[in-house]
Amino acid sequence: MQQYKPYTLLLIAATLLFSACDKDFAEVNTDPNRIDKISPGTLLNPIIYEVSSFNTRRADDFTFNLMQVALPFPSASGGVHRYDVAENAGSSTWTTYYRWLTNVKEMYNAAVELNDPNYQAIALTLNAWIYANLTDCFGNVPMTEAAKGDEGILRPAFDEQKDIYTKIIADLDSANNLFVTTRAMNFGTEILYGNNVTNWKRFCNSLQMRLLLRVSKRTEMNAMTRLRAMIDNPAKYPVFTSNDQAAVLKVTGLVPNVSPWGRAIDFTTFRAMGKFFLDQLNNLNDPRRDKFATTARPSTGTGNLGYMGIPSGYSGGESQFRYIPSNLNIALVTAPMICVLMPYAEVELIKSEVELFFNNTAASKAAYEKGVKASVEQWGAVMPATYFNTPDAAFNGTLERIMLQKYIALFFVDHQQWFEYRRTGFPVLPTADGMVNNKKVPVRYMYPINVRSTNTDNYNKAVQAMGGDNFNVKGWWEK
Repeated sequence: MQQYKPYTLLLIAATLLFSACDKDFAEVNTDPNRIDKISPGTLLNPIIYEVSSFNTRRADDFTFNLMQVALPFPSASGGVHRYDVAENAGSSTWTTYYRWLTNVKEMYNAAVELNDPNYQAIALTLNAWIYANLTDCFGNVPMTEAAKGDEGILRPAFDEQKDIYTKIIADLDSANNLFVTTRAMNFGTEILYGNNVTNWKRFCNSLQMRLLLRVSKRTEMNAMTRLRAMIDNPAKYPVFTSNDQAAVLKVTGLVPNVSPWGRAIDFTTFRAMGKFFLDQLNNLNDPRRDKFATTARPSTGTGNLGYMGIPSGYSGGESQFRYIPSNLNIALVTAPMICVLMPYAEVELIKSEVELFFNNTAASKAAYEKGVKASVEQWGAVMPATYFNTPDAAFNGTLERIMLQKYIALFFVDHQQWFEYRRTGFPVLPTADGMVNNKKVPVRYMYPINVRSTNTDNYNKAVQAMGGDNFNVKGWWEK
């Protein structure tokens, strides 16, 4: 029998001990409270909240001014309402959108890894929503090479707007086919629809309608025929059919779902309603009016002067207005409140325009009236039975009439009033002596200064392709 010396037995025992320890080391030293892999559900709520709340603030501080909804008051000189736009005005839009597009990409990849088609489809929908806004603000922007810093691409090339739209519209079509409405969403409860997959599918297709109409001037996109096919096949392409299906984030006021305004009073401080916007509501005797605005009052004493705004782009001092103008209603930003990603009213007004294009007057009128009613009720007002009896409200078979109501319905919806004005030229906005830029509405942001300095070669190529980097260079779909 073989004999082992004591030190040999000790060595064998130690080897066996450390072998066993090494075997269990990873298990013993794994933190059970740390997430090993991020889930798509973990990313979804922050994306929805942060982007929609940013968009709501941007509607207030940029779109309202540009589209004569509201403006600073007093306002001695300059300002967006006078078309005096700072060259870095779009910097926060660029930075915010790309930050959250990176998260959307991560969400999509996590959904692919988990083979979850619903989260894949939702990620494609959010990606298209954000990229559409981004390219409509700037024109050509990075997409194919964007959010690839982990792959060493720190200076991404810019994609042309046509290619961006072609890709995101195709992605929305793919997303529509990916949704499985009978499959549950198993990674927490999301804040937009409470895990209602059918409503996410409706948002996806409603958004596709918005984007197809946006590019409808470009005959190569065949947009109107594609919209016709969507409208005629609601089983394949379900869209919003009521306000409770719309993409509207309900802000509860409970942390972290709080108002984008830390102090609601900041929303109304040194502000006034625009005369043009309020005049439209006055002409219509519109029930949304008191939801949007307060009444004016005399400069001295008390009294109610009704709804009176001040003109955008005015010249001269504030003393010319011998009243305290109507202001924005502070309730708009006081939780519980809403952030509107895409309203149901917009879908009906898109349908109205498409039916008008195809000379279906009765169908266009029906959709127009549904859209107006939906917008009124979205804001908690009551639709008067006689609303359409007045000449200013009645459907008259013109695009201008549809677009006036769309202008009102897109109140507080990121940059959409601005985008639709650029597409159609409606509503016709009045000019004023204080306006600069030859009294023309700017049609884009300039590229941020840091993009010009850190991605110079690709910036120069984009500017050359677009024909310049200034506020009046039109994008591909506008030409």
